[in-house]
Amino acid sequence: MEEKLPEIGKISPEIFNKIIYPHLGVENKNILVPPTHGIDTGIVSLGNGKVMATTTDPIFIVPAYGFKKAAWFAVHILVSDAVTSGLAPTYITMDFNLPLTITTEEFTEMWLTMDKEFKEMGISVISGHTAKYAGVDYPMVGGATVICIGDEDKYVTPYFVEKGDDIVITKGAAVEAAGLFIVTFPEVIKKEFGEQFFKEAENIFWDMSVVKDATIAVEVGVRDNGVTSMHDATECGVIGGLFEIASTAHKGIEIYKDNIPVKDKVKQICEFFNIDPFISISEGTLLITVRPHKTEELINKLNKAGIEAAKIGKIVDEKDGLNIIENGKKSELKHPRIDPFWPAFDNAFKKYGG
Repeated sequence: MEEKLPEIGKISPEIFNKIIYPHLGVENKNILVPPTHGIDTGIVSLGNGKVMATTTDPIFIVPAYGFKKAAWFAVHILVSDAVTSGLAPTYITMDFNLPLTITTEEFTEMWLTMDKEFKEMGISVISGHTAKYAGVDYPMVGGATVICIGDEDKYVTPYFVEKGDDIVITKGAAVEAAGLFIVTFPEVIKKEFGEQFFKEAENIFWDMSVVKDATIAVEVGVRDNGVTSMHDATECGVIGGLFEIASTAHKGIEIYKDNIPVKDKVKQICEFFNIDPFISISEGTLLITVRPHKTEELINKLNKAGIEAAKIGKIVDEKDGLNIIENGKKSELKHPRIDPFWPAFDNAFKKYGG
């Protein structure tokens, strides 16, 4: 059966490998890490011991969050992928294709919030495009490229992953799924779980970033001296992210599902909206592979910074396959293919309104 573009969401690895990967323009020897399904950044050698890491994503703005909160989230979505390279973000380019309905006041609040985040992260805006167009609507209002410049011996990718590496997770599963349900359906959450639950749960929104997680992680060292790869568990969540790490690294994995944290409020929200937290979108959850002699230091450093972290598995030989162990029973770890968040989110909109 021929693979087709999905009705919604990211393309499959098969579509990427068949249509995109064989047609990447001119070959260039300076490309160290080309576009690859499952790797968040591309890496290019700049010479003189320096490299450039880049990542490109939509500018994602949801007015219902309020433009300040929406802008914060948009920036952190963009930069979270870039910092999985292990390098600090340096530059950004911004292309705004804005809807006709946006006002000067709304755009000003959005941009000033973005500028504040850029300054806190040490990012300079180097080019862009800004215009309003008919036919454009939220949440996708353009695209941006984040650029990291750093030393050639400091970046990480799944290519550095080796048998014996431990796998560490931050924050737990379904952070983004819960966070988006909370800010989109606040009255529904309050009615179902109570005002106090909502007040505590709405802080999950600010967990939807791995910028801090990744920055702290590489402080323990990289490659043979520490972190070997990092992956933001976005589409298809933790299980999808683990599958992508193993597939890209050409290694097997052994995952202990019972060790994967799921915060109580996240679990309750996922149950209410009938989604599996382990395969649901989770911006803010960082998956880290690390040499075992640095695992304890990594977890301690993250915990000290207020970021929950846990060891959830290890890297094994490719011939040993992709396995997940739950309640003492081993089974094959498979890619979920479809993230349950999107249909559940759509159904919630139809049932409750935005």
